[in-house]
Formats: sequence, structure tokens, C-alpha cells
Amino acid sequence: MNLKPAALGRQCVLSTAILAANAFVGSAYGQATPADTTANTRASTLEEVMVVAQRARRVSSGATNLDMEIKETPQSISLITQEQMEQFGVDDLNEALRLATGIQVEQVSTNLTQFLARGFEIKNTQIDGVGLPNGWGLVTNAMDAFGFEKLEVIRGANGLLTGVGNASGTINYVRKRPTNEAQGHVGVTVGSWDRRRVEADYSTPFNDAGTWAGRVVVATEESDSYLRDFETDRKYVYGVIDGQIGEHGTLAVGYSWQQADTTGNMWGALTFVSNTGQQLEWDRSASTTQDWTYWNSNTQAGFVEYTHQLAERWQLKASYNYRVYDHDSKLFLGYSVSGIDPATGEGLLGWAYKSPYETKAHLGDVKLNGRFELFGREHEAMLGVSLARSEGMDYYQPTDFDNPAFGFLPSFPYAGDVIPEPVWEGRVVYTKLDQRMKRVFGATRLAMTDRLKAIVGFNWAEYQRTGYNTDTGTSFDQTTRDVSPYAGLTFAFTDKVLGYVNYSYIFQPQEQIDYDSNYLDPSKGVNYEAGVKAEWLDRRVLTTLAWFNAKQEGLATYVGTRFMDGYAYGYYNAVDVESKGIEFEVTGKLNEYTDLLLGYTYLKMDGNEGDDTYAWVPRRTANVMLSARVPSYTALSFGVGGKWQSKVFNADSYTDYLVRQGSYTLLNAFAAWDVQPNVTVRANVGNLTNEKVILSVYDMSYYNAPRNYTVSLDWRF
Repeated sequence: MNLKPAALGRQCVLSTAILAANAFVGSAYGQATPADTTANTRASTLEEVMVVAQRARRVSSGATNLDMEIKETPQSISLITQEQMEQFGVDDLNEALRLATGIQVEQVSTNLTQFLARGFEIKNTQIDGVGLPNGWGLVTNAMDAFGFEKLEVIRGANGLLTGVGNASGTINYVRKRPTNEAQGHVGVTVGSWDRRRVEADYSTPFNDAGTWAGRVVVATEESDSYLRDFETDRKYVYGVIDGQIGEHGTLAVGYSWQQADTTGNMWGALTFVSNTGQQLEWDRSASTTQDWTYWNSNTQAGFVEYTHQLAERWQLKASYNYRVYDHDSKLFLGYSVSGIDPATGEGLLGWAYKSPYETKAHLGDVKLNGRFELFGREHEAMLGVSLARSEGMDYYQPTDFDNPAFGFLPSFPYAGDVIPEPVWEGRVVYTKLDQRMKRVFGATRLAMTDRLKAIVGFNWAEYQRTGYNTDTGTSFDQTTRDVSPYAGLTFAFTDKVLGYVNYSYIFQPQEQIDYDSNYLDPSKGVNYEAGVKAEWLDRRVLTTLAWFNAKQEGLATYVGTRFMDGYAYGYYNAVDVESKGIEFEVTGKLNEYTDLLLGYTYLKMDGNEGDDTYAWVPRRTANVMLSARVPSYTALSFGVGGKWQSKVFNADSYTDYLVRQGSYTLLNAFAAWDVQPNVTVRANVGNLTNEKVILSVYDMSYYNAPRNYTVSLDWRF
């Protein structure tokens, strides 16, 4: 039988998570020319307006799929731009999200990451506004960030976008797209632990009129690590073509590919407690891995999107997205059920696991949206339908339990060659999971007065799950459906100050199981938010102050591990949890030379453990990014960024002893010199003050990297 140790059971079953489907072109729309022009002139103007404008700007569809600016959206939204990612040397999406207000990036092992917002796991991710729910919320082998122009973080419940959702939020990754003029970029980076990276980006129109254009992005990176024996190798390619079809249509076709390989990776985390319950400390490089471990993943995604201008203010958009993900891994876990003896270093047990996995996801989506006149005012409406399906197969390869990999381990910390690799048998199906979703959704934005606007929306979703679990010997076929209403009001106190309130119903199918291996029912609840958005300094700076309150019923919460018949699995209880708090963000240009992003979150949580419910979530967090150019010599720029969080604690998954991490601040800095207008040299310093912290107590982890350095050379043409 296949044993899946306690907290790691849910990591193995990460493979059952639905991976978000991809799309590309966003919601920027052109208009038809007047009817009295000639056909040729009309076609020429449409080419310019529909295609060129579509590439030149992307209006955020935010929380509603309507065509609104961030200030007008009655919900908290943060952006991380390509420029900010470049300045602070961010090369993968996990690191990019560390820059965002209110987001906790929980690195639960070297290859697994969890995102949290407002106290809850973020289970919904999208690419260019299209996606499927990620049931487990786990991200495997982070995607390269070079193919994306920005990240949108929409905090709070957001059922209108995905059809299901909890009170945490939605992450929308916005891909790069073709530009209206030929341009390119080549960059080279070297850094600590023999890090080597090369990236290139080129975009060009294909004809003089600019009606067709393409873009290709490539990146490759290799690195050792401060962790013993851990090495990474990532290659990424993305290409997209878009253009005009007839007088009223545009077509976009794209494909991306990433191969992410790691060796010497950790499965699970360090044991931080002694056999008497005292917290232990290790060297930063400490790892439980063995030399024969690896985790290799491949992600491919393709999409086709057609947009048709039906009338001057109405358009229809249809898209199909396809994604294939697979990985192969040999993993080794060092865990303890009693804690480590601090005198001898003994107390760890081993577990080895080989796990091939593959999944395919399909998503078809059709949306109609536009503007209309009613009672002398202009309003906006959107209506859509979508069908989604994902098929996943999780395998394991049995081995002999008499192997040393399954017994007591040598004194920790041990070397990477002390445990021989087991002999693996042929692969066996562990779980099979097929998921389907049908959606009908709509929203309208009504101008009640010049200052008062109302947004009302609904989402009907049917979610079906079928599959088979080898451990329990059971098959399942479950269908659930619900309607999620959404409502919001905005009031413009002045042309620069906007107040808003919103309400959203919460509906989230869950993939966790209870003590008897039965899937938990969907979590349901309500989310409220009220806030004020204001523009300052000639509209260069936007501030957002928001109060939120979310109540979730039946939310899956980890309890412990059940051992039986040669295997084990983590089981969950359905609990009621309330989260409420305040968020504040300032973002924009203070002056011609200085950019600022400043955020703060204050959080209270209440549930089965009172104020200590979800104690692994910091109750206060703050983030900052400040960058500037030297006024007297603008070729020089510099900046500092970082994050502070309050103390957290949690019980170790196996021993139930508490692990604590005090409050801390992690800072990064950069300095750059434009040697020529198109050539930049940049130096980055990570963990400027060399703080040593546990990366996550959500599911226990390991230590963060010490102070580190990179130097980059960028050439733009």
C-alpha cells in the first residue's frame, strides 16, 4: 500500500488540483467608424482602433468582468507591474506576489507554495481573466515571471469571475502581448549560489498597417542553493500572434511551455521541536533530502480567442483554452512523531515516494458585453457562459517497506548520501479525478445619478466531480450547484474621492476529506466590504482604505493524520470561521522621480479556537516598495522594498508541539545605472539585513535565504 504521511498527504494529493486555464487578450475595445465612410476607410480605421488600441491598453475587468478602472471598482485591487518586478529582480510569480499588499506567500516546501489573503487560502487563479478554481490552492514549481506584464490581486470574495470562491481573493496573471512597434529586450543575470539567467523578448508587427503582430518570450535559468544539494533548472517559452479578421473581428492565438526541474528538493519540512516540546534551531542549509530525489514538471498551454465588434458599443468574445501539466518526482521525507532528541539528533523517521502525475484542462468561454442608454444615462452590461473540464491522474510506484528509507534515520542533520534509493515497481493509479463546471453569469453597472452607480451581478455554477481513490477503494460522483449574487455601490464624493460598498455570496467546493475519507461539502458564506478610494497629487497617487468582514461556514480545516492498513492520510473538519479587518494601500508617483507602494493589513479571526483560530496567519502585515531616480542625474536609480509581519505560531503536524516565529522584517534593495538610454546595469541585494526566519508555519517549512546578491545587464532595442 502507499503510505502518505500526515501533513504531506495533502501535498501529494496536490496533483488533484485543477490548474487554471490560460487566455490572453484582455478587455480593451475599439469602435466602428461612421457609416458614411467608404468600406476601405472603415476597414483601415477599424484596424487602427480595434487592433492597435487592444494592444496598447488593458482595462482591468477587476471584480466584475466589466470595463472599469481600478478606482471605479468597488473592491480592493492591487497591481504588481513588470517594471517593479524588473527593479527588484523578481523572476518567478511566487516572488512577485511577495510584493503585493495583503498577500502571504507560504513556502511549505521547496516545490510547493500556498497563497493566503485575509486569513484564507487563495484557491482561484486566472490568466488574463480566465481560469478555473484551484481546489487545493497549491502551486508547484513556480512559473517564470518574464512572460507577464503585470499581476492583479483582487482581494475578497469574487464569485463573478470564477463561479466559485472563498473570502480570500483572486490572482489574475496578465500576459505580455504584441506591441504596435518592433521592439526587443535581452537580459543576463548572475548571482549568489552560481545563479545564471538569460532572457529575451521580441515583438513586431507583421505588416505596414500593423493589423497583425507577434511576440515571443524566452527565458532560461539555472541555480544552486543555500539549501544542501538543492538545484533548479527552468526553461520558459511563450509566443502569441494577434490580428484583424475582416472589418469587425480580431483573433489571438498563443502557446506557452515551461520545463522546471529540481534535484535535491525537500518534501515536507524540517522538524523544529525536541522530544520535550522545546523549539530547535538549525543551520540555514539544513535539509532532509537525499541525493537521488528530484521533482520535474512540464506545463504547456494554448489558447484561441476571437473578438467580434457587433455594434459601436457592443462586442462578443469567444475563447478556448487548453492546458497540460505533468510531473515526475522521487521524494524523501524526514519526519518525527515525538520530536528530535537535542542531545543525539535522533528521532526522525523516513518515507520515500515516487509520484508521476498528469492533468489536462479545457475551458470554453463566451461573453457579450457593452454599453446602452436608459433614462438618459449610459449603463454597462455583461452576460456570459462557460464550460470547463479537467482530467487528472495521480500515480505512485510501490516499493519495499523494509528499505532503510522507511525506518529510523541517522542523527540530524545528516548528509545527502546516507539513505539508499529504494527499488521502485511499476506505476499504479493512486487517484483519478475528473471535474466539470458549467457557468452562466452576468453583471450590469447602472448609473443611478452622475455620482451614484450600482453594480448587480449573478453567477450560476454547476460543479461535478467524479473519480476513484485507491487507498480507500472507493469511487465517487458528486454534483453541486448554486447561485452566487453580487452587489456593489459606488458614490463619487468628488471627482477624486470615491466611496464604495459591496456584498458577495461565497460558494467553494472542497477537495479535502474527513476522518472517514468522505469529501467535505462546499463551504458557503458571505463577504462584505466598504471603502474609500482617493486620488492625490494630480491623480498620480491612488489610496484605498477598506474594511471587510467575511463569514465562512463549513471551511475545511486540517485536524490530523489517520494511519490504517499501511497508509495514512490527512483528514479535515468543517469549521465556521470569521475574518474581519482593515486594509490600506498607497500606490503611484510621488513626483517625477519617485514611485511608492505602501500597504498595511490588520486582521482579526474568530472560530473554533477563538482569537487563536488560524494562528499561522499574521494578524498584521505591512509592505513597501520605494524607487527613485536621482534628480540631478536620472540615469541613476535605486530602491528598497520589503515586508513586515507580526508573530505567528502553529502546532507541528505530527507531534502537536507548538512552533513559533516572531515578528520580522525582510528587506530587498537595488541600484541601477542606465549606461546608455537602452542599456542598464542593475545590482540587487536580497534579505538586506540577513534576517533568519522560518518561511512558513502554515504547514511548517524551512529557513529563508541569507543575504544574497545578483547583477544584471539589460539591453533594449
